[in-house]
Amino acid sequence: MSASNEVKLLRKQISEASPKSIVFFGGAGVSTASGIPDFRSAEGIFTKYGHLSPERLVSASYFRKDPEGFFDFYRSKLVYAHAEPNAAHLKLVELERDGMLSAVVTQNVDGLHQKAGSENVLELHGSMHHNYCLSCKQTHSLAFVMQAEGVPHCEECGGTVRPHVVLYEEALDEALLERAAALIAGANMLIIGGTSLAVFPAAGLVRYFSGEHLVIINHSSTPQDSFADLCIREDIAEVFSW
Repeated sequence: MSASNEVKLLRKQISEASPKSIVFFGGAGVSTASGIPDFRSAEGIFTKYGHLSPERLVSASYFRKDPEGFFDFYRSKLVYAHAEPNAAHLKLVELERDGMLSAVVTQNVDGLHQKAGSENVLELHGSMHHNYCLSCKQTHSLAFVMQAEGVPHCEECGGTVRPHVVLYEEALDEALLERAAALIAGANMLIIGGTSLAVFPAAGLVRYFSGEHLVIINHSSTPQDSFADLCIREDIAEVFSW
């Protein structure tokens, strides 16, 4: 099946879906068209810049051992504060407002789904727009973290401020995972986009889906391809440009 025919089939399946029956599950590839590199592709962040493994550079132990090194990498390579939503984000907003999409479950921390206008977004790995003091729990903006020199320190108590994102070696929020699993289990159509489904436990959420249509939109293959009734090997922003 040609790419154009695959997209036509996707549009047909979406148009025939029952209200609130679609859930979208996405990863880094959703934001690449917004100028945010993904992690492990040939042009990914860690392929191009990493002198350490991704598991090390954004791990909890590295943050504790070398917070200044962590923030140097974090600010220069992981934060794209001026990025704008692309066609994929905007299409998901449209589907939600049309009453077709019940939720967006994302592994991304860039906040572009909300910036585009999506309302029901589950951020499995947190958000770079939320930051807090490790000592007094005072919240701080992304701008505060970006403008600080070296390690950002709380203006209230002087404690270290860290992003409210899930680092390697840290557990995901169990309540959030349960909510995501329930949404996926109740969906009749699950669209997976821009993720290699390699990062667990988030990738394991797919096993809860038992609906009619499983669609995977990703440049490379995933471990779940054999279970999908439609796989599209294209950039998701291009696929959703209708």
